[in-house]
Amino acid sequence: MSTLSRTASVDNVPLESWQRVWRDGFAVALSPRALAALAAALRSDDPALIQGATTSPPPLACVGDWPVEAACALSYCGWRGENLPTVAEVEAWFAEACFACNLRLGETTGCRIFLNWFDETPREQMRRLLLPEVERALAERLREGCPAA
Repeated sequence: MSTLSRTASVDNVPLESWQRVWRDGFAVALSPRALAALAAALRSDDPALIQGATTSPPPLACVGDWPVEAACALSYCGWRGENLPTVAEVEAWFAEACFACNLRLGETTGCRIFLNWFDETPREQMRRLLLPEVERALAERLREGCPAA
């Protein structure tokens, strides 16, 4: 049975696959700064938080040294949370985060479950569902004694 199958959380509420990937694949490795940046973007409906693309400008070699103008949820964590200013830096951070997520999950392309959910879910619904997950992960980091800034 895949580690990404629907399983129950601590409070016996079934988790969707995207939640499992977010919690066990991505959120566990994100810094408090990254999580706080994403939470703020979700709360304020920051137009720089985009769906359907990793970054704007797109991660092409010819614009690698350009500043990032907008980013998906994961890339936003690297861009605004980890202060990575260029397209190439954010793209490298994104690729490493996806690779590490897949290793943690034991699934070759497990990260795609969250990324596809993020891209395909209507924006208001995505924000309403993802914000509590990000806040949950941030609270866990802070309980562990990780500084927020």
